[in-house]
Amino acid sequence: MSENKSDDTSLRTYSSIVLDGPNRAPSRAMLYPVGFTQEDFKKSIIGIASTWGMVTPCNMHIDALAREASQGVDQSGGKAILFNTITISDGISMGTEGMKYSLVSREVIADSIETVVGCEGMDGVVAIGGCDKNMPGCLIALARLNRPAVFVYGGTILPGCLQGRNLDIVSVFEAVGAHANKSIDDKELLDIESCAIPGPGSCGGMYTANTMASAIEALGMSLPDSSAQAAVSPEKNDDCRRAGAAVLELIRQDIKPLDIMTVKAFENAIAVVIALGGSTNAVLHLLAMANAAGVGLCIDDFSEIGKRIPVLADLKPSGKHVMSELVNIGGIKPMMKMMLDAGLLHGDCLTVTGKTMAENLADAKPYPEGQTIIRPLDNPIKKESHLVVLYGNLAEEGSVAKISGKEGMIFTGTARVYNSEEDAMKRILDQTIQKGDVVVIRYEGPKGGPGMREMLGPTSAIMGRGLGSDVALITDGRFSGGTHGFVVGHITPEAYLGGGIALIQDGDTINIDATSRKISLEISDEEMQKRRSEWTPMKPRYRKGVLAKYAHAVTSASLGAVTDNELDLDPPSLT
Repeated sequence: MSENKSDDTSLRTYSSIVLDGPNRAPSRAMLYPVGFTQEDFKKSIIGIASTWGMVTPCNMHIDALAREASQGVDQSGGKAILFNTITISDGISMGTEGMKYSLVSREVIADSIETVVGCEGMDGVVAIGGCDKNMPGCLIALARLNRPAVFVYGGTILPGCLQGRNLDIVSVFEAVGAHANKSIDDKELLDIESCAIPGPGSCGGMYTANTMASAIEALGMSLPDSSAQAAVSPEKNDDCRRAGAAVLELIRQDIKPLDIMTVKAFENAIAVVIALGGSTNAVLHLLAMANAAGVGLCIDDFSEIGKRIPVLADLKPSGKHVMSELVNIGGIKPMMKMMLDAGLLHGDCLTVTGKTMAENLADAKPYPEGQTIIRPLDNPIKKESHLVVLYGNLAEEGSVAKISGKEGMIFTGTARVYNSEEDAMKRILDQTIQKGDVVVIRYEGPKGGPGMREMLGPTSAIMGRGLGSDVALITDGRFSGGTHGFVVGHITPEAYLGGGIALIQDGDTINIDATSRKISLEISDEEMQKRRSEWTPMKPRYRKGVLAKYAHAVTSASLGAVTDNELDLDPPSLT
């Protein structure tokens, strides 16, 4: 990149306001100690938003990746400033009160990146995320800021191995259920626990992290192949350096996130998530990202797109393979090229390369002969989407089911009702829950939890007990990308607001029909109204702190559970 002239502010739209002129001498003085020279003040300033932390293996290596991205900026003629935001670990906090902070962290991350970049006058951003919530958090911030930006995925973990069997974090959760069922002993549980997570990187199946990385690449906001690289690899280091250089090129071309994050781009992201058999969390996060971008996405769009997109990937949790195996055969580009050629993707969408999606995919080579991870379009795992939006008297504003087809399409069972995840987990592990039951976990929604906890513990315990096809679970909370079985989440309105899920009683019959896309409590309208009139709202669980603020601000899961949706900014009236 050629050196920017001090009087050329076209490549320094924001930093010139902070740094140029005699009156900005104090600002410049503050930057000499952090490594600036006089020449650096003439360059585009690029923020490197790192989600590094030793909280979780998903992000433990991102400090090194952030330095690679900084190097890419500096070597290409810009000036990088590295800063941190938070990360949390779902895998560690799952099943505890701490998990209520998980979805909240998405908003904290978005707010913090927006705060630093906006405050410090950065001209562009490289954001590096490696776990479920920090990826959409980064994208929400980039959309709000609308400054040239590239997202980098921290990369997937390699699988653990025990006696020739690949393991990951979900293997451990399911082992807990198997242990409760006395299918494995203490030693085998310890063996699984101690070798399932061998090093840095995000959870290894098509769980939420790999789902969102793939969605963001399909959206056009990361460089090609960023979603399908091992966390510790030369390819990932190169991805970071190239991202640093790419932001400077986006500044030169004046390409911003909102030029890329269009309706068609979100449709591409949804299509790829479906083809990969991705996480239900993608619904929540893509809605939130679209909200930040001003794109009118809704949950019914997932249904409409799902009618024409097949599930192609045989990946965990419902399938056999792990993400590192998909990396080895070429990642998602060959699949996307196959979908593009079949008219299932919009090829004219702009991306962070400055080229269109079709141009990025033009040189994509087909998968090697004999691979079993990605099916051809004429032989899919499932002809329509596994993500099914259900409505009914239990979900008047919608709910999201994850139906792989292996569990069947219809489930009718007897309600077993619990007002928290912990209560349900006890009854699953002590074998109170039996074949034919529908486990109902409520008051776990965005406002009621608050924080909309994931139910990986209960769903994994059900699978571990061998009841995956015989027990259903419904909740106003959400699911981990590692969840599989007959599950319906995101039920809205949530119990805290008096939705239908609040009115279920033990012994009621619940019908879930993925074919007709309905979820019903089998009682009369009169009985429903009677129960509604007798329902008493629950008092807030938190009255101060971040969870209380979140519960006050957050919208319904059907809108993405966002905290900045159509805020009332009108000044108060004096009359």
